[in-house]
Amino acid sequence: MKLQDLMARFLLVFWAALATGGTSAAAGSAVRSSDRPVDCEVGYYRLPGGGGVDLGPAADGKLRWRRPDGTSGLLTPSGERGWTSTLGWTGRPDGVQVDTRSCAKGHIIFKGQRAQREPLVVVESRFASGDVTLAGRLVLPPGRARVPVVVLVHGSEDFSALRFYALQRLLPAVGVGAFVYDKRGTGASFGTFTHDISQLAGDAAAALSEVRRLTGPRLDRVGFYGTSQGGWTAPRAATLTRADFVMVGYGLAIKPIEQDQEALALDMTRHGFGPEETAKALEIGKAAEAILRSGFQSGYQELAALLASYRNEPWFPFVRGNLTRLMMEMPEATIRQIGPVAFNGVQPDYDPMPVLETLKVPQLWILGGEDIDAPHGETLRRLKKLKQEGHPISVVVYPHVEHGLFAFEEVDGNRLATRQPVSLLELLKDFAATGRVKTSYRELPVD
Repeated sequence: MKLQDLMARFLLVFWAALATGGTSAAAGSAVRSSDRPVDCEVGYYRLPGGGGVDLGPAADGKLRWRRPDGTSGLLTPSGERGWTSTLGWTGRPDGVQVDTRSCAKGHIIFKGQRAQREPLVVVESRFASGDVTLAGRLVLPPGRARVPVVVLVHGSEDFSALRFYALQRLLPAVGVGAFVYDKRGTGASFGTFTHDISQLAGDAAAALSEVRRLTGPRLDRVGFYGTSQGGWTAPRAATLTRADFVMVGYGLAIKPIEQDQEALALDMTRHGFGPEETAKALEIGKAAEAILRSGFQSGYQELAALLASYRNEPWFPFVRGNLTRLMMEMPEATIRQIGPVAFNGVQPDYDPMPVLETLKVPQLWILGGEDIDAPHGETLRRLKKLKQEGHPISVVVYPHVEHGLFAFEEVDGNRLATRQPVSLLELLKDFAATGRVKTSYRELPVD
């Protein structure tokens, strides 16, 4: 396995990841999207009757379609510019056929219906953040009306957001602008890949400033939507600049190291084990965390001894956690080699509460009720307490979704994502436009 592939798996297990790259350009410049090459198929297409479908790149030369109602499928080539779909992320055929032979003329055939490409307004940019140049893209709905704009703040992934983030088109398709950018050290942006929350927050704040520069008189409100790790980054960024709102998807109000501990405890309780087994699982977690704290230089023997001691106990196969699972699965030599790079700048004890306790802008937190990667229990308790103290916080918990806000089915003990919630895009739209949510949406009440 190549080092790059190992790094990808390393990050995928801890938070989520793919691959990296890099190009150059001058800071502060902006070019129309027609001046750069794009994949012909990629875009948002309006269906008869007003609905629509987004086509975006996926790995290995495939495409992914997404509808505003949260349904999705993976498209595999079948014939000349024809595509066959599988349901969500399950690999199971769903009967959807897509014909993109006329994409250069601005239309496709989706499930037998002709769909016309939406003429979104797209502006490419290069902007400075500290000592690096980042690549960004502003996407607005057609027309000249004032619109809210959402700055999309990354999770811990190291792939190109410019290429893979579908919200850059889905939000403008429902009337909300989006600004997407490659985080430092990924895609078309310069710099070194990092998990340093302070540095990432500075980059997000710089992206918001770029939105104000590019959008001009069309700008109504502007704020952040941070997902996963972005749940630490986006609120911090809002303290560095003037934002009208902050939205967080499947993020946490606890320390990163506590994420692993809470996940380990949930591993035990959801499989029917009690306090004694939980204490042993947390003991393993503490040893794994010690390796991280050492900069991946020591602690391996201590972890190996615990694993050998507990390996035959009935609860052991269910130990998963987050960081812990990674340390349990990968060889020591591999972890020593790629850990310092994959976890560059990581702050295991970053405490988000001082920021959340002082932040005055409206916040929307969207959590997954069955998230085993970032369990929401303590986060929900803290957010409710802040709300009771008068902070402008709205909290939504989708009851049957996991990390990434994906509904799922279980096959042989594995979770296979099927779709996202029907109301998710509507929820984001409402909060970006008004800083408020309705009293209820399909699938859930709002707290």
